[in-house]
Amino acid sequence: MSTGRARVAVLALSLAAFCFVTTESLPIGLLRLIADDLDVSPSAVGLLVTGYAAVVAIVCVPLVRVTARVGRRRLLTGVMLVFVAMSFAAAAAPGYGALLGSRLVTALAQAVFWPVAAVAAAALFPPGRRGRAAAYVFAGGSLAVVIGIPLGTWLGQAVGWRASFAALGALCLVSLAAVAVLLPGGNAGGAAAVPAARPDRRRFRLLMATVVLAVGGVFACYTYITEFLTGVSGFPGAAISPLLLANGAADICGLAIAGVVVDRGPRALLAAATAVLTIAMLGLFTFGAAAVPAIAGLVLLGLGLPAFVTAMQARVLESAPGDTGVASAWAASAFNVGIGGGALLGGALLPFTGVRGTALAGAVAAAAALAVICVERPVRPAAFRARAPAGPGTASIDRTPNRFEDDGTVRGQDH
Repeated sequence: MSTGRARVAVLALSLAAFCFVTTESLPIGLLRLIADDLDVSPSAVGLLVTGYAAVVAIVCVPLVRVTARVGRRRLLTGVMLVFVAMSFAAAAAPGYGALLGSRLVTALAQAVFWPVAAVAAAALFPPGRRGRAAAYVFAGGSLAVVIGIPLGTWLGQAVGWRASFAALGALCLVSLAAVAVLLPGGNAGGAAAVPAARPDRRRFRLLMATVVLAVGGVFACYTYITEFLTGVSGFPGAAISPLLLANGAADICGLAIAGVVVDRGPRALLAAATAVLTIAMLGLFTFGAAAVPAIAGLVLLGLGLPAFVTAMQARVLESAPGDTGVASAWAASAFNVGIGGGALLGGALLPFTGVRGTALAGAVAAAAALAVICVERPVRPAAFRARAPAGPGTASIDRTPNRFEDDGTVRGQDH
């Protein structure tokens, strides 16, 4: 497959990611419009988002395991077709029950899309460029936060909330056509796993712990960032949108930087991103009552999180002890556990510490994630076999690293 064709295929996957992420959070911006039109409470509309996220977290790994033998092109076009159909179903929903049902089915499709899309993008390139390919897919999700959700909200307010869902369905249909044409079929785009560069169960488990801790810390703070900026930093309500836009712009910059450097050292990028997140939240706790440090903390959060996500996926592709698609599903589940757990932690702290305490809790959790990264043994740079010279009093030392077997298991030492 030519490099140009591979790049366009990755862009098509990034566009699909844009559609999925925009759809996931769009009811937040359209909350009042949906509630009034369907005659339900705002909390019922909120369930359209929380229920969606819960489905993704719960079914991601089982669904990816069940579909592991399906070719990636066939699987991705299938879940994108589900997205298109459910987007139009949501636009035409006669009542709240139909809308909720379409959302839950869309969540099932998203649970499969993310891990498979990242691996499909990586499989189009040699190992030294796979992290960057995955980063471009994640870029679609970042652009959804900065551009997709605001545009979807504007369109819903101007024409009606149903038009926003219909527009996303039409946009994903374009991506679906491109993916169907550009992704390789047959064995090249089949169900065969993309092997990890250095499979290692222990490093993968430590990575999952890092994800839960770091993401949990970020969302313990970020879930309540609007309250922090108004209640602690003293910004007026009118300033929140520009501040969040600055955070979104930093998000794109962080993703661009991470895409350039990730393949040079995923572990170093993961540690650096986690350190930036820790500093950001500690700075918010310590100096967040002043405007300039609060803005700086918000920008650092925007820089750090997409870099962390990019490094996370690169580390999955590096250390997964089995099928990298299933491993990516575990990472997606860990990420969603971090989101939900962090939001719950922050909410539990609010009555006791106030909103400022959520920043400190987030910094502590992120610092714990950084500690997990630091205790990990360095990765050996390449597969090799070294034997000590045989002789009296010496033993032959076999330093053959773990080898990835055809069945997806690791032979050798289980670190």
